[in-house]
Amino acid sequence: QVQLVESGGGLVQAGGSLRLSCAASGRTSRYYDMNWFHQAPGKERAFVAGIRWNGDSTDYADSVKGRFAISRDNAKNTVYLRMNSLKPEDTGVYYCAAGEIRTGPFGAWGQGTQVTVSS
Repeated sequence: QVQLVESGGGLVQAGGSLRLSCAASGRTSRYYDMNWFHQAPGKERAFVAGIRWNGDSTDYADSVKGRFAISRDNAKNTVYLRMNSLKPEDTGVYYCAAGEIRTGPFGAWGQGTQVTVSS
C-alpha cells in the first residue's frame, strides 16, 4: 500500500513561490499516476495538477496553468508542485493523491500541507 507525506508548505507573499513535495513509500509507488489537490477554507477539495507515472503527460486546472508545474523523480519516489506567482486565493491545504489523473479513483492521500498567501 502506498503512503504519501507532503511537505514544503508555508507562508508567502502574493507573487511569491513555493515548492511542495510529496514523498511516496511502497514498493509500487513509482507506478502510480499522481495528483495534487487544493482545499481552500470552507470549500471542497479541487484538482490542481496531475502527472502520469512515467512523467510523459501532465494536466492542470485552468486556474493554475502557466503558474504551477508538476514533476516527479521516480528514483526518489517524490512528486513536486512548483507554485509561482502565488495569489491569496491559492491559500489552503494541498494534498497529494495516488490514482488516475484528475478523476481517480485515488488509492492513497497524504495528510496535506498548509499554504498561506498573504496579500
